[in-house]
Amino acid sequence: MSKYNTYNHVFLNVLKPTAINEYVPLPEFEEKGVSLYLKREDLVFPLASGNKWRKLKYNFKDLKTSPATGMLTFGGAYSNHLAAAAVMAAQEQILIIGIVRGEELTTKPLNPTLSQCQAKGMQLVFVSRAEYKLKEHGEKARQLVTTKNLLVVPEGGTNKLAVKGCMEILTNDDIRFDVVGCAVGTGGTLAGLAASAAAHQKVVGFQMVNDTTIPDCIRTFVSRDNWELIRHPSYAGYANIDKRLVAFANELIEKTGVLLDPIYTAPMLFQLVQMIKDNTWTFGTNILLIHTGGTQGIAGYNYQYQAQWPES
Repeated sequence: MSKYNTYNHVFLNVLKPTAINEYVPLPEFEEKGVSLYLKREDLVFPLASGNKWRKLKYNFKDLKTSPATGMLTFGGAYSNHLAAAAVMAAQEQILIIGIVRGEELTTKPLNPTLSQCQAKGMQLVFVSRAEYKLKEHGEKARQLVTTKNLLVVPEGGTNKLAVKGCMEILTNDDIRFDVVGCAVGTGGTLAGLAASAAAHQKVVGFQMVNDTTIPDCIRTFVSRDNWELIRHPSYAGYANIDKRLVAFANELIEKTGVLLDPIYTAPMLFQLVQMIKDNTWTFGTNILLIHTGGTQGIAGYNYQYQAQWPES
């Protein structure tokens, strides 16, 4: 089996603020006495990618009460954040501009993620990687903020308001878990979980990018020391395709019906399975992993997969 499976999943645009916890019956876990549940944040507001809705919720509320007339934000070519922001801006009928990393994309056909953003009304502005690193201090960003009176939301949505939204992920029903885990891109979701976790809980972040600033970013928002980062062994990143991961995710959906996104949740669970097998997992056996959504990225992942392995 090659590309990601997407069958048996019809998502409705219905807001369900409380996510269900779904038991994942994996033999690798049961043999070691490990209990694993997934908090299905992907079903809370599927079109805005679970935790992305959490991160953007209070930012959009802040925008409505501010003098700004729209929003400016940032992301890569396959950004879940941009896709979620475009959907929410369309629902709120708010002007939104996305600054996209890679000026070479200006002359290329839009990939599935950027096509969706544009279809929802997001204005896409492509900049060089050098300018993108400057974020809101870049020339185009400063010009847009000034001329169009825009509220700036950072890459990945991570700011104080995003952390506030992510603090609402855990509920009283989750106190029974010893470990809470999530994939980490910018650190906002983990910060929210760490700030709201019970005193006995350890929050473990599976870091999916090679970014040394993430720990400091998390400490900006939370002073507790109840969290720890696990670095992905290969830093698969946002643009690389791993056939083992595809096979793992396809096998899981066949066994459980749970669709994992290829950038965050699937690599997180794949890495956890390997750690359990290798007896290198030391954080506890009663685990709750956060499914942070991002399934819109499957189309883009398959788009890249086909480019790398056209014979598949």
